[in-house]
Amino acid sequence: MRWTRAVVLAATLSIMIAGCGAGPSDRPGVAVERDRVGGTATTSAAPAPPPSADVPKTDLPWKDCTTPTLDLLGLGPAPAGLVLDCAEYTTPIDAGGSVLGNFRAAAMRARLPQTPADAAPLVLTSGADRSSTATLAGLAVGPASAVLAARPIVAVDRRGIGSSQPLDCLPPEVRKGLADNAQFGPGATDPVDAMVSLSQDGTIACRDFLQPYEGTFDAPHAADDLEQLRRQWQVERIALLGTGNGAKVALSYARKYGDHLARLVLDSPEAVGADAVTRAEQQLEGAEAALTAFAQRCTGVSCSLGPDPRAAITDLVNRAGSGGLGDISANALLTAVSGFLGSPRADQANRVRELADALSAAGRGDRAALGTLIQRESAAIGGDGQFVNRCTDTQQPPTPTKAKELMGTWGAKYPVFGKNMAVGLMECAAWPVSTAPGMPEKLSIPVLVLGGIADPVVGNAGQASVAGALGAAGARHAGVTWQGWGHPVSNHSSCAQRTMVEYLKDAKLPADGTACPA
Repeated sequence: MRWTRAVVLAATLSIMIAGCGAGPSDRPGVAVERDRVGGTATTSAAPAPPPSADVPKTDLPWKDCTTPTLDLLGLGPAPAGLVLDCAEYTTPIDAGGSVLGNFRAAAMRARLPQTPADAAPLVLTSGADRSSTATLAGLAVGPASAVLAARPIVAVDRRGIGSSQPLDCLPPEVRKGLADNAQFGPGATDPVDAMVSLSQDGTIACRDFLQPYEGTFDAPHAADDLEQLRRQWQVERIALLGTGNGAKVALSYARKYGDHLARLVLDSPEAVGADAVTRAEQQLEGAEAALTAFAQRCTGVSCSLGPDPRAAITDLVNRAGSGGLGDISANALLTAVSGFLGSPRADQANRVRELADALSAAGRGDRAALGTLIQRESAAIGGDGQFVNRCTDTQQPPTPTKAKELMGTWGAKYPVFGKNMAVGLMECAAWPVSTAPGMPEKLSIPVLVLGGIADPVVGNAGQASVAGALGAAGARHAGVTWQGWGHPVSNHSSCAQRTMVEYLKDAKLPADGTACPA
């Protein structure tokens, strides 16, 4: 069916009607007491560990891509001995056969000189947050490399993101309008309604472009791509790490292919079953907490934002929102800030001056550095592939009336990010709502769940809800909480990485409630 504005408008109206009803630390982890959520105590005698992941029998056609990858991502020269290898493989558009044809999936492998050649790889997916290959590259260039020293890590980009078969479906003016939260152009006086119109135009363009496989960009299909990798390798079991939105993909894999899982790490997962407003507010809480931590670090190093960096950033956002930064919108500015705070680069907490200097220069009228940062972060987290995947993942979007209400509520409660987050809820207003992917019904392996107290990508509410879902599936599980800011935990915490090494080796879980210092 060809998507027209009338069809999309009808879908949008149905939604409206339904809606009315710090750097890596080497200090050891500290076990703390807290209320248990799901699972059973991990301090009692544990059963024999499940079978380990297997070494690939038939590997992908890897080619060294270290320098071009790090150059593309702006990560600088490779640490001594780091090797990044890239490869592609074909995966069915629909494993069930309802749509014929193949996609091109991209994978990247990271290894160090000390990485054992006979160690089974850990498969990584960061879902739609940003490319999995960028997440892996950020981990690989950092000092916290315990996992990478123990085994290679293979990242697989989600469909349409990173190096996987790209999507180019949004008209340029729609792409720009969505990136700016409709601040400029027609309808700018009512950004919520303008965003709804942009969402309709974007939905029509992308779903027409993607026919007949527009419905194959959900988490279960992303899980199918990981299963195809397992089959390419000709192995019985894999170890899987899902970060952020990638945890949803990993849980879909556990539901569909749980018998082929040897280990499962869920790092900074999204809350299970949360509607769009709840998820957005959780992200807001994490972003504001991360900004507070950034401001404290900024003050500690006497950065260029002055004695009150948070106030300086708030003022700059307000100036951008009123047109005081020229063609840089408030949302574009916040994309740079949130993208920086949520960067997978392992040493990000030690690079606060980069963001501070770009922002302070923009405040003085020199917008060049900020423009470069906006361009970099927009490319990382705001491409057409992210639009399609994020909108496919969105559950129970709010009505425009609710979004307008939240502009005031969140604008007061979350002064830096709140108003723009409320407007941004309309990005996917016209996209047909998908059925939420089911959780695993039975899972026999123990699961490690990581979370951070100041996560600007997902917030910190996902750990508890995921633990509940795992408990309902009968899986033993344990949570580790990192006290620093950033995303994901495994990229930034040496303590969490050491816990992962033990778990990946023999499925040993730490005490539930273990805390890792910032």
